[in-house]
Amino acid sequence: MNSSNEQIIFEDNFDGQLDEGWSWLREDSDDWRFRDGGLEIRVQPGVADTVRNALLRTAPDRNDGTYAIEVTITNHTLPIQQYEQAGITWYNNGKPVFKEVKELIDGDLYIIPGRAAMAAKTVRLRLLVTADSWEAQYCPSGDTEFQTAATGELPPPGEDQVSIQCYNGPPEAEHWIRFENFCIKLLNSD
Repeated sequence: MNSSNEQIIFEDNFDGQLDEGWSWLREDSDDWRFRDGGLEIRVQPGVADTVRNALLRTAPDRNDGTYAIEVTITNHTLPIQQYEQAGITWYNNGKPVFKEVKELIDGDLYIIPGRAAMAAKTVRLRLLVTADSWEAQYCPSGDTEFQTAATGELPPPGEDQVSIQCYNGPPEAEHWIRFENFCIKLLNSD
């Protein structure tokens, strides 16, 4: 996609407050904070259906075009728990149906889906969505081009929401994930 044909329709730099339109799913106010121009969330135990401190917002209508949802994530502490992860989750009619995350699997970090190796501490995730599909892209810190990890199908548009979240954290340790520069872009086809 040509970046000159991208129109930002929403962005939040997490500069000490949340912009309008966000809501917390199972908020634990002691385990999220603003620090140095970013939002930090503690990686708590749990899975997709029990995640705490998922930050949700209504997604754009996928019938109106192709959208890119982007966020930069940084691990303050290297993950140690199997499936410890952070990234973007897509909700359809109140249920998580897709995720693009940086995840620890069998001792190595990957971009999921696609199982692309990801050793960088910081990575920009980019989820492209259309009326019926998704494309998971990523750009490690220091790189300039997005790479595609995987593609697939989404259920028909409904009550779509997008979230940034982290889960499967170790119960006995404090691991924090930093989220920066969240944005939603409409990608024009011309």
